Amino acid sequence: MEAIIVIVGFLGAGKTTLLKKLVDNALAQSWQPFIVLNDYETAELDIAQLSDKLDKQWLKALSGSCICCSGISELRDSVNRIPKRTNGITFIEANGTTDACSLMGFLGVGINERFLPPIQISVVDVNNWQKRDEYNELEANQIQVSSILVLTHEDKVDANRVNQVKAELKKINSSAHIISFADVDIAQLPEVTPSNNTTTKLEHHKAHWASSSADLPHLPDYLCVKDICDALPSTILRIKGCTTVADEPHYVYFERCPDGEVYVRPYRGKPDTGTKLLTIGPGSDKALLELVIKNALIAAKKRENQKACNV
Repeated sequence: MEAIIVIVGFLGAGKTTLLKKLVDNALAQSWQPFIVLNDYETAELDIAQLSDKLDKQWLKALSGSCICCSGISELRDSVNRIPKRTNGITFIEANGTTDACSLMGFLGVGINERFLPPIQISVVDVNNWQKRDEYNELEANQIQVSSILVLTHEDKVDANRVNQVKAELKKINSSAHIISFADVDIAQLPEVTPSNNTTTKLEHHKAHWASSSADLPHLPDYLCVKDICDALPSTILRIKGCTTVADEPHYVYFERCPDGEVYVRPYRGKPDTGTKLLTIGPGSDKALLELVIKNALIAAKKRENQKACNV
């Protein structure tokens, strides 16, 4: 029978990074992974980053609906249509605001008998755990029915903070196995069983936030990325973008995480959805995104003119 591993966790906790590590582990041990990735509007942007590891036939992007409610039927259908493989394993990465308890309750019904009961892994950012104000309840909800809790960003805190977070996690989910990201090994997963924890119900509207996207043109320089991220309000918890920048020969992917950090890295291949700017969180609005992009381009033009005047 084939295992289903569901990866959940708050925005920016490191879910995709964990997924990549598990896929590498699986391939190294001759397993045949299939990946389903759910995100707001442009899941294709994230899943394309896995195309260097797996052929596209083993990748499925689910955009625009939440798999813990309105998108659950599409998720079940996608899983049930996964081709049989000799040594298969299925990974499902949920979006960062998923009601993880509802997801596991719904997903366990209607899956083909060739699959084992789903196992949930929660990714926990120890640096920002329970520092999210009104979003703390959602973050705590995401670990209640997980069998494994993977700690990330431990390098940003001291040992006291790590121990504090571990103690708080145990109060919420005493049966979960807590491990550091560096110690994750896919060989552990077949021995893991689904959680039988009793859950505290989350008001479901708390797991559904505003999101928006806009076309993103070529950016003349990397300062445009900073200008865009700085101009968007802090209520917007996640910013993602993919486009070409300056004279780079490849596409560039950038993101602003909930803690305000901005990461920029090369993007593999060409985005199927076209170049986009995506935001998640209160305040997300297409008109705002388009205005911020316009202002960033105006600022870049001024820098270019100033540079020409100084020559």
